[in-house]
Amino acid sequence: MTTHHAIHHGKQASASPAAVGPADLALPLSGFSQCHFGIASQLQAFAELPGLLAAQAQAHTIATRTLSLFKYAVAGHHADEEGELFPAVLRAAVKGEEADRVQTMVMRLTADHRRIDALWKALEPAVKAVANNRPADLDLVAVEALVQAYLAHARYEEEFFLPLAEEILGRNDKRMAALGLSLHLRHAPMV
Repeated sequence: MTTHHAIHHGKQASASPAAVGPADLALPLSGFSQCHFGIASQLQAFAELPGLLAAQAQAHTIATRTLSLFKYAVAGHHADEEGELFPAVLRAAVKGEEADRVQTMVMRLTADHRRIDALWKALEPAVKAVANNRPADLDLVAVEALVQAYLAHARYEEEFFLPLAEEILGRNDKRMAALGLSLHLRHAPMV
């Protein structure tokens, strides 16, 4: 006997309600139940969509700002240091131990710049993809390496090099003023 029709002596006959057992009646109802479960599961996933869109928008914003940060702020900052600050401090340092100390610091800071640049260049394509709302594999370990490299660089510069640079350049107000004017003119808005 099938669920909906019985076959009797070669003739097809409609099944009467009495001919359908309780197990047979549960099958159509379980189909409705399974359908509800599937719909409810999909709706629960749908409820997460606004949060995912917010995260996607935030990722886009952070990626766009990071591209700008490296293109303008980081690159410009490193160029100013290597083109203006480091040479000014090296020229003003007293020959001997002080000049050697400055030279060692400048070499370390410049090497840091190259390392940070290399780490960024490896990440930049993926960050551009995120900024353009395209799928990207952004290596968490590489991101963390870049962040830590830059923070360590900035900490060393702030704690050791800049105080020494201020002391050396501060001995001659004209040198400090010339450096300040040079940096100001480089970053002044063009009219």
